Amino acid sequence: MDAGYGSNVHSKIEELVSRLKLEGYEPDLSQVLLDVERDGKGSLLNLHSEKMALSFGLINISNGAPIHIIKNLRICCDCHAFIKLVSSVYNCKIVVRDQNRFHHFQNGSCSYRDYW
Repeated sequence: MDAGYGSNVHSKIEELVSRLKLEGYEPDLSQVLLDVERDGKGSLLNLHSEKMALSFGLINISNGAPIHIIKNLRICCDCHAFIKLVSSVYNCKIVVRDQNRFHHFQNGSCSYRDYW
């Protein structure tokens, strides 16, 4: 991967977080199990693979195309809420395959109605 992609992804995550906070997003800091300061927990949440993959997708996929993310672990509560809000604010379809199921996010809702 080009070094430029990493900085672009991180910049896009910061842009997403700033925009979503205007829409009422509050990071769920309980999802960070490390013993770090409160400010550090927010930064660690931004490094979750789902957020990085979503940012990469938003940078590289043309408007209207669904974004597909596949992971082998269960999606955390914060990422689930984050992706729901992104699907609404950015008007896009996002599919996340986690350890248990496919989550289809569109218009601010999840196909599993927040049960997972």
